[in-house]
Amino acid sequence: MTLAFMPLSLALMLLVTNASSTSPGAAKEQRGEQRVWAKVGDLVVLPCHLSPQELQSSWKQLYEKTAVRWERHGESSHKEPHMVLEVEYSGLLKTARSMMPRASVRETSFRQGDFSLWIEPLLNDDAGHYEALVRYGKETRRCQLELGMVTVTVNPPGLLVETEPLLLLCNSSHPAKLVGMRWFHKGSLVPVSGRFRSRYGALSISRPTVSDSGPWRCELTYSNDEKVSATFNLQILGFAGPASPVVYAAVGSATNLPCLLNRDPSASSILGVSAHWSRLAGGDLEIRGISKNGSNGSFTLHLPEVGPGDAGQYCCAVSIHGTTITRDVTLAVMTVTPSIKGPVAEGSRLLLICSLTHPRGHEHFQWRQLSSGLSNRSSFEATLRSPGVQRYYLGSTLELTRVSQEDIGTWECSVHSSEGRLGAVEYELYITGAQLSGPHTILDGQVSFGLILVLFLLLVASILALVLRNQRIFSPAFPALERVVTAPTPGNAGKDEGQEGKSLQTEC
Repeated sequence: MTLAFMPLSLALMLLVTNASSTSPGAAKEQRGEQRVWAKVGDLVVLPCHLSPQELQSSWKQLYEKTAVRWERHGESSHKEPHMVLEVEYSGLLKTARSMMPRASVRETSFRQGDFSLWIEPLLNDDAGHYEALVRYGKETRRCQLELGMVTVTVNPPGLLVETEPLLLLCNSSHPAKLVGMRWFHKGSLVPVSGRFRSRYGALSISRPTVSDSGPWRCELTYSNDEKVSATFNLQILGFAGPASPVVYAAVGSATNLPCLLNRDPSASSILGVSAHWSRLAGGDLEIRGISKNGSNGSFTLHLPEVGPGDAGQYCCAVSIHGTTITRDVTLAVMTVTPSIKGPVAEGSRLLLICSLTHPRGHEHFQWRQLSSGLSNRSSFEATLRSPGVQRYYLGSTLELTRVSQEDIGTWECSVHSSEGRLGAVEYELYITGAQLSGPHTILDGQVSFGLILVLFLLLVASILALVLRNQRIFSPAFPALERVVTAPTPGNAGKDEGQEGKSLQTEC
């Protein structure tokens, strides 16, 4: 009978043993199985929380009283543990001096069964074995885990200058053997070739550029197939903008040649930065006011008036702590050459040729009339051609077969590419004898005719006024006497004639 029950008793013992070894508490008592990896300087959370089933059965006790104590054993489990942080039943918080104020817990999360330990910033000495003892009501909960360190450092340290070789080092406190390492830049796998070389847990970059700035992540693989990774934000001081910029400027205008760093050196406590401009085809240029410590990392060269002889390549050399970085800038000058030198007669054929020094081959030209001589005329003339309507012509050469007064004004030649508008130059067109603000030829006759008509009417009115005035002066004082007619007598006829003759002689 006893022998018959022995297999059953043995089976029950094995079942109980397996159940206890796979319980949540027992599993987390096995040190080394739960490991958290973090980088020095970052925030790390050491998890310790109840499962949903445990939380459902213990939520009433969590609302009463809860006590949490976190301890650290150091890098070796044989060392004596010391208290990191403790929250008593009364709510009193105790923190080790070495962990103040970096270590904390979220007491408001206790009722949700979360007793995790937060450490920020993480120090290299924080690595080791951690254990949490949680008491709530009559229950006790233990959380054990290992905090491992993974670090990424750069050599030389600090803000790096473009073209300076550098070394990225990736290390961890993992006890297993390292069997593989990969590097990622901005999420993309970096091929170990060309400028990038990998050996002994490090990545060397021979000639770094500004494009190498940003997050670098190393991924370490160990003999137990565990992978550990860490990220480092690499900052490289260099030039901002395109590698070989081209500045388009109109002849006679002022322009600036850019020489701008991607960050202000003074913000990183880097002083003594100097810049030097030079012509690649000639001697040094005279730099005024921007030779040292440019404002916000800018060492722009200002040219007050650009001439055809200023076109060419310029070099901006910036010296930072003994390292010199250079940037080539090309100045392309735009000019307009007319086919007719001097005054342009109305009706003649005119060619305006737009030229560009140092073209890159992908530019295209466009002509347009910005303003016309008609823009200053009367509203009646403006209806003939609205000044707001602009004419556009493609190509570097503008042909005006018969120059008219409509062509008078400002013409612009602009250069474009796939990047957009690059630059422009203007040309003022004048016609011999033309008046920009004078009337049209047709309107000249109309105005002249009107003036003549007005003068003629004034002359006629003056004559009429003079005639009327004379009539008023020579008219008799008594107009009724003009109607009285005296009949002469026969005897007195000769006498009257004689008298009339005498009177005529007297008047003469």
